[in-house]
Amino acid sequence: MPSQRDKLQRSVLPIPDIARPGLTTYDAKDPDTHYPPIEPLRPPEGAPNVLIVLLDDVGFGASSAFGGPCHTPTAERLAASGLRYNRFHTTALCAPTRQAMLTGRNHHSVAMGSITETATSAPGNSSLRPNTKAPLPLTLRLNGYSTAQFGKCHEVPVWQTSPMGPFDAWPSGGGGFEYFYGFIGGENNQWDPALYEGTTPIEPPATPEEGYHLTEDLADRAINWMRQQKALLPDKPFLVYFAPGATHAPHHVPKEWADKYKGQFAHGWDRQRELTFARQKELGVIPADADLCARHPAITAWDDMPADLKPVLEREMEVYAGFLEHTDYHVGRLIDTLAELEILDNTLVFYIIGDNGASAEGTINGAFNEMANFNGMAALETPEFMLSKMDEFGSPESYNHYSVGWAWAMDTPYQWTKQVASHWGGTRNGTIVHWPAGIQQKGGLRSQFCHVIDIAPTILEAAGLPEPTF
Repeated sequence: MPSQRDKLQRSVLPIPDIARPGLTTYDAKDPDTHYPPIEPLRPPEGAPNVLIVLLDDVGFGASSAFGGPCHTPTAERLAASGLRYNRFHTTALCAPTRQAMLTGRNHHSVAMGSITETATSAPGNSSLRPNTKAPLPLTLRLNGYSTAQFGKCHEVPVWQTSPMGPFDAWPSGGGGFEYFYGFIGGENNQWDPALYEGTTPIEPPATPEEGYHLTEDLADRAINWMRQQKALLPDKPFLVYFAPGATHAPHHVPKEWADKYKGQFAHGWDRQRELTFARQKELGVIPADADLCARHPAITAWDDMPADLKPVLEREMEVYAGFLEHTDYHVGRLIDTLAELEILDNTLVFYIIGDNGASAEGTINGAFNEMANFNGMAALETPEFMLSKMDEFGSPESYNHYSVGWAWAMDTPYQWTKQVASHWGGTRNGTIVHWPAGIQQKGGLRSQFCHVIDIAPTILEAAGLPEPTF
């Protein structure tokens, strides 16, 4: 744990430069001529490295670490030697969750009552973070941490997202991150993304034909950054925020990952809810006497879906499951890097499996191109059309999403989905905390009510840092 010997006045940031009184001489031949050494700013002794992993649009019942059908061995590995939280909460939408987490403040108090694209001038909904409420990365950087973000940033007001800024809300502008590599906005094409390095727009380093995928690229960048940081400043802890666009639609993933799940969802979403529910009880992540809530009539029963559409519906879920496993694999590469650098034990890892519940934005039939639905043209995607495109789901030719029914199943055991803040299906996300140097129990379960705003004060306490007062 951080040392109590720290003498810096860290409650005001930046930490003020204070001239030390005393004898000052300027004669090099005078034996009393000496000056205190220049000391680089560091956090209190023992402050851990911090890695925050925040996935996108993953329901409580998706990951195998919480009983779901999508294999997430990295999450299971961290849970086995860390703590699993089964009552951790988000805000039912991505931008509010992210701004709340990064500031440690309720989302309306930092003006993110909705996503940036629907901001208004109403109080709590302008998307303009008050300058009196500093983000956690800035607090850590001003206390001597190295800071970097990789992936999605959905906190920039839409009128400030051009290459001309202003950059107050950008990660490497006013957000407190020294380095940023990722994208601005709610979603991105995983095969051909719109990318920024810092505030400069850049092209992806390769093409889909050359094997490019955004999640892999983000992991590569994060790994290289961590290696460089520890090679050049081994005594300086870091904050890395890894926020892939996965598993937000479009569900883009190499075909071999989706094919691993071939035929595993032929039973449909009603049966999948029952299977996940049983596994969740076996794992102990829900109470043994819990009841599975009923399907709302607004969600069509699997047995009532058109028979000619069911192969497409199955493929939609196979692609999504492969997408989540693929993402977890690349998170595992980050964890392996920490182990190789011999800093895993003193790295506080938060693995937040979803920034809200699973997304029901794909219509009851799912979508080959979700933009058709967003533009009022979902009827163009007939069962015949969807069948003709089935082998292309997840490919660079698609912009796909799965059915509402699968989203509901991925939120097992809860009712409803992303966007619905009145039920746990939209706001409860499985979370794992891993820190061998600071957590004694291995494989424990925590059931206290937690929220994304608890992340920031937890990190400050672990680092021995006060919340700044000015």
